[in-house]
Amino acid sequence: MTLPSSSDAAYLTVEKPALLPGRKVRGDWRPPGFVIRCISPLAILLFWQLSSQLGWLPSRVIAAPSQIGGTLWAMIVSGELATNLVVSLQRAVLSLSIGIIIGVVAALISGLSRRGELVLDSPLQMLRTIPSLALVPLFILWFGIGEFTKIALIVLGTTFPVYLNLFAGIRGIDPKLIEAANTLGLSRAELIWHVVLPGALPSFFVGLRYALGISWLALVFVEQINTTAGIGFLASDARDFMRTDVIVICLLIYSLLGLLIDGLIRTLEHFALAWRPSFVRT
Repeated sequence: MTLPSSSDAAYLTVEKPALLPGRKVRGDWRPPGFVIRCISPLAILLFWQLSSQLGWLPSRVIAAPSQIGGTLWAMIVSGELATNLVVSLQRAVLSLSIGIIIGVVAALISGLSRRGELVLDSPLQMLRTIPSLALVPLFILWFGIGEFTKIALIVLGTTFPVYLNLFAGIRGIDPKLIEAANTLGLSRAELIWHVVLPGALPSFFVGLRYALGISWLALVFVEQINTTAGIGFLASDARDFMRTDVIVICLLIYSLLGLLIDGLIRTLEHFALAWRPSFVRT
């Protein structure tokens, strides 16, 4: 057995093994996307906390994150947060349900009938352009300052997004689909059920998401009108006592609940519109 000479050894090279498909070099490792997304919020919270401790942000302007977290935990333990949250959810769900029903019925009447459009559309458009704040004194004179006034104001705000979008969806059905349905001999009821309503369903979900956002905005306002419970009542009461920590907690709850319910609607939309050819699954 002979060893390679020094001249031959100079030309010996070691080839690195080829990487298997899908494998990465250790030096190319990158943090996951959600970690990168959390960097900036955490940096903001850190700067916020340091600014509060150094006295740059007084508590009367905004409370420190540590103080907000402590107040939130105290409200959870005492049950104060849960009690007021249930009251707000009851108002929002009841008002949104009534607004959706009224909007859907009005859109079906106006969208499926020219005569229905002549009767309903003009009054609804006039009512839609009236600011809700302008109706508050009148509603208080009519219905008092009880729960009915709060529900009515939220219903007024949530009805029109559903009505307008569903009406546009019904009138925007492809005429070729209507012609094909008539060729197949579908009755008017079958045409509405199998062609018109499925075709208008995407527009309905758009209106539903808009109505959800408006319902939360209206809820913040109405819960400050002679209320004794609710997230809006907590925020109003905290304003009188300059409790910025409680105000921030109420704002966070509104935003998180809105995001959660919007996610539920998107999930429902995902399953309800899975039949569309243009629907992209994620």
